[in-house]
Amino acid sequence: MADSPLNYPFNDCRSLAVSEKYDQLRGSRMLPRVRLPFGKPAWLVIDYEQARFVLGDPRFSRAAANGRDIPRQSDSPNDAGLLAIDPPDHTRLRSLISKAFSMRRIEGLRPRVRALAEKLIDDMKADGGPADLVEQFALPLTLGVISDLLGIPEEDRGRFRAWSDAHLSTSVLPAPEMAARSRELHAYVAGLTAARRADPADDLLTDLLTARDRDERLSEDELVQVAITLLFAGYEATSTQIPNFVHFLLGRPNLWDELATRPERIPAAVEELLRFVPLMAGAGTMPRYALADTVVGETVVAEGEPVIVSLGASNRDSTLFEAPGEFSLDRGRNRHLAFGHGPHHCVGMSLARVELQESLAAVLRLLPGLRLAGEITWKNQVMRGPCTMPVRW
Repeated sequence: MADSPLNYPFNDCRSLAVSEKYDQLRGSRMLPRVRLPFGKPAWLVIDYEQARFVLGDPRFSRAAANGRDIPRQSDSPNDAGLLAIDPPDHTRLRSLISKAFSMRRIEGLRPRVRALAEKLIDDMKADGGPADLVEQFALPLTLGVISDLLGIPEEDRGRFRAWSDAHLSTSVLPAPEMAARSRELHAYVAGLTAARRADPADDLLTDLLTARDRDERLSEDELVQVAITLLFAGYEATSTQIPNFVHFLLGRPNLWDELATRPERIPAAVEELLRFVPLMAGAGTMPRYALADTVVGETVVAEGEPVIVSLGASNRDSTLFEAPGEFSLDRGRNRHLAFGHGPHHCVGMSLARVELQESLAAVLRLLPGLRLAGEITWKNQVMRGPCTMPVRW
């Protein structure tokens, strides 16, 4: 406690590397204390089992973050919506979202995802290149799939892009502007739900309305929040990881060739990429607060203190992963924490897997000579990835 907090995050947002600082800290059972650019200092968890413990133990609360000066990377409003509630309310709402993202329903989308990926690549080829893999492939793929699933009209999807950038990860807008865009998004989704009530459709938003009106399991505000959560769960992270994974594979021609000739290995490759290429520059934006004095490792986290968990560092823990600093297609059961753990694990992980598998398969099959056509412009955000990624083939 006497030591000054370490400046955090350690990773550089302009690359996909994992900082060596994590390995330097890993030998101690004491949690490091860190200070992010904004908010109070926090305890940092970087070990796998400790990560599972903090993410799964009810003594560490997301709801307790509300109204606090939370540790964070940008000076954005603390409005995490459904991500900042605890059971039993979280359990009630989560059950509805989980049904929307059931494995059976998501697997039924696979042909649609594959067809859209192929069409986007065909459009890129028709333009002649070079193309931006972010704007012309990753973003329209993920946004198109989740918008179709929820019933977002085609003409409104560009507006959603701007709202999403403000709501989740951008760090360039002033806080008042980000708050204003968040209000616009809430008003838009509220209007869309009203339209669906008047004219039902075959989409998830109508399904949620049916549950609301039949069982009264959702308030009107909760309904809007659930819809927004579903939109982001199926869009933001995956649209960032698609170009991240392609960039990683382009730097390893042997791995690229193996996956191109043996596409049945793509699912295993996606799991290892999820473990090996951390999405966040740091520990993300969801601190947990101790509801009582709780021991983590050999550190007593006092009641009211925040803890942040680095999933990327936890996925490099040698106590669980052999040679964690090496990429391997042969890990067998890959128990990575890329989608989190516990009550708040990523509800969109089934959809993310399908989109990542089908997007990589389409790129490897249809763009065998893919290569960079210029400098990548990297985000300066919580999520690491390219803003632009020019490519040729």
